[in-house]
Amino acid sequence: MRRRSLLLAALPAGLVTVAGCGDDKSASSKASASSSPSSAPPPKIVDGPLPAVTAGVKFGEKPTIAKGPGEPSKNLAVKTLIAGSGRPVAENEFVEANYLGQIWSTGKVFDNSYDRGRPLLMQLAQGTIIDGWRYALAGKKIGSRIEIAVPPAYGYGKSGQPQAGIKGTDTLVFVIDLVESFNSKSSAQGKPVAQNDAALPKVGTNTDGKVPKVTVPKTSPPSKLVSAYVLEGDGAPVKADQTVLCQFQGLVWDGGKTFQQTYDSGRLSQFSVEQMEQTVKGLAQGLTGKKVGSRVLIVVPPELGYGDNPPSGGVIKKGATLVFTVDILAAM
Repeated sequence: MRRRSLLLAALPAGLVTVAGCGDDKSASSKASASSSPSSAPPPKIVDGPLPAVTAGVKFGEKPTIAKGPGEPSKNLAVKTLIAGSGRPVAENEFVEANYLGQIWSTGKVFDNSYDRGRPLLMQLAQGTIIDGWRYALAGKKIGSRIEIAVPPAYGYGKSGQPQAGIKGTDTLVFVIDLVESFNSKSSAQGKPVAQNDAALPKVGTNTDGKVPKVTVPKTSPPSKLVSAYVLEGDGAPVKADQTVLCQFQGLVWDGGKTFQQTYDSGRLSQFSVEQMEQTVKGLAQGLTGKKVGSRVLIVVPPELGYGDNPPSGGVIKKGATLVFTVDILAAM
């Protein structure tokens, strides 16, 4: 069974897990994913000491890191090993990154994403990632490789993470490759695909992060699940065991009323495809196999949506066909 990264806090279940994120102004581990917010004040950031990277020195390569030289700093040590040319990462944005973590004193590797073949996808926010990452990565540019040494106060505190062999006195060393970042203005950037079926809704192809216009035809909805590209990206297909980060909107076929959306809300949606299978089966099935970087139109018949048990007090009625547009930003 796929287990989660040591660094992440657990995701709640539901139709959509939304988190506020900034704008332009997978998992193998031996420990729980939970990370408690630190009560420590912001750290002083210094440039060392830091152990040498002795192999795998290029961006995207799994690094080999020497054991820590002598005593580590009590401050947060941060060094840019490779300077990227992308936009700077802001706090509360979502970040996609590869990383390797090891213990300063022993050089023991406790977690890494390179072997999993899937970058970590996390929000750079208090309570969702250890504070050492949150403070060290803010302002760093996408495409950069960063090395950091995190003292206990900005890692797992006095309790450590015993399941991973991390004591409450251990300083942790990470090498982090910043692959991509996403905020509330992000959207799919794929190539437009012809929308020639007059029996299906027409979806806007704007890529500015604003809500795409959806025009639902005044005809009977399709009786089977529809999943079609509006913008086709070039990323890997979404797998059923992954967590997806996206922009989305949901409408009711009859009348075309919107019942939920992230576009223009200052938020993104993050959910497990497996969890979605238990909530809106057609949405999970419609996303599976579609490429990251795409905008997808998904039409969900009642038996794969809410059927005769819609959410109370909303615009979704019994037997409603649902229409979703989903910008697949990332998957982990």
